[in-house]
Amino acid sequence: MRFWLLKTEAEEFGWHDQIAAGEVGAEWHGIRNYQARNNLRAMELGELAFFYHTGREKAVVGIVEVSRLAASDSTTDDPRWDSVWVRAQRPLQPVTLERCRQEPALKDMVLLHNSRLSVQPVTAAEWELICQLGGKH
Repeated sequence: MRFWLLKTEAEEFGWHDQIAAGEVGAEWHGIRNYQARNNLRAMELGELAFFYHTGREKAVVGIVEVSRLAASDSTTDDPRWDSVWVRAQRPLQPVTLERCRQEPALKDMVLLHNSRLSVQPVTAAEWELICQLGGKH
């Protein structure tokens, strides 16, 4: 199983919106970067992702699960762009970007080096540490 991080503007679609989507989940759409799109295409059912608020908060705030595989993005007619569906699994105590920067074990995390990438892989070790910081363990 691989792990991911999905970035969103909290004011546009925040954790409360993801929770409100219920068991059906919500389409993770609007990705217009090839690397991010390729990451969406690599996702498998049941894989987990951090739900990350960009903007003012800049923090991991929850965990979502991939509930539908990559398919055409419903927000465009351009066949180059895909989306996945995700459903909320559980909230986390916010783990800020600044807190991640303070952790030596996270020094190679994509979030710290390519912060503009909206869909990014997370290693198993990074996953475990952020889950601990967010109160999951």
